[in-house]
Amino acid sequence: LDIIYMDRDTIVFATGGYDHCIKFWQAHDGLCYRTAQHPDSQVNCLEVTPDKRHVASAGYQAIKMYDVNSSEPSPVYTFEGLSKNISCICFSENGQCMYSGGEDCMARVWDLRGRQQQCQRVFQVNAPINCMCLHPNQATLIVGDDSGTIHVWDLTTDHNEQLVPDIDIAIRSVHIDSDGAYLAAVNNKGTCYVWSLSSGIGTNPITLTPRTKLNAHTRYALKCRFSPDSTLLATTSADGTCKIWSAADFSLTNTLEQKMGKWVWDCAFSCDSQYIFTASSDHVARLWHVNRPNHIREYQGHTKAITAIAYSDLA
Repeated sequence: LDIIYMDRDTIVFATGGYDHCIKFWQAHDGLCYRTAQHPDSQVNCLEVTPDKRHVASAGYQAIKMYDVNSSEPSPVYTFEGLSKNISCICFSENGQCMYSGGEDCMARVWDLRGRQQQCQRVFQVNAPINCMCLHPNQATLIVGDDSGTIHVWDLTTDHNEQLVPDIDIAIRSVHIDSDGAYLAAVNNKGTCYVWSLSSGIGTNPITLTPRTKLNAHTRYALKCRFSPDSTLLATTSADGTCKIWSAADFSLTNTLEQKMGKWVWDCAFSCDSQYIFTASSDHVARLWHVNRPNHIREYQGHTKAITAIAYSDLA
């Protein structure tokens, strides 16, 4: 089904930002059908849970869970006892574990199976954590921090290694393609680094081999995301653009640019890899075709910068 014609029974699409709320949208017509409150904090990150039943938000000193199918404005569960800003969250494929990281320099593993959803393990680093992603093998967590270090944490053996592509240049976003072939990372200089991944044999850790370095943006790079089919890489930036790169040779295939040139904080591909949503400081989220220069639709209703998108296709 083309995303333009899909309705809210088929798609979860939510946005959040500095106006302390999360908005749920009908992707096909731009209608906001629900606004959930996110009191006490801006929204730093949004993720849909693997079972598609909840949207999780990361904010100041808390992670909140919102029921996708409810009209309730308040979260159904709040993970508390955290300090400082939580900047990133992700989930294991089976939904049994959640991973979080933030300004307290700790990556946490949460066990979601019981009623008391507990922090099970902690991985301490030496700088605030800005981003993380889980390898498709479900056993390796990639963590990017403010010092410019990328940590490769083997969750099975507890072994960890560090990469420092550009010392003291903060890593803003990391992502691994669904095939587990490439790791991409972007930093405050606007540089995008890509490594080839080879899976370790037995208990040997994954090895990373430099693949390419892209001078992707003229200002801070904020997000990098591979498409679900692993053929494209998207990068967003404070320079007001979202750029689309071919994962075959990492050549630039398209630049998505708004007239206002405001920061593009986040992006999310549709599940068929044909479309991409962007979130911007101009309070607007947009839908684009990956091969065309102009946006298809705008999602207006936020009163401040949109910094996070959660998207999942329920089909």
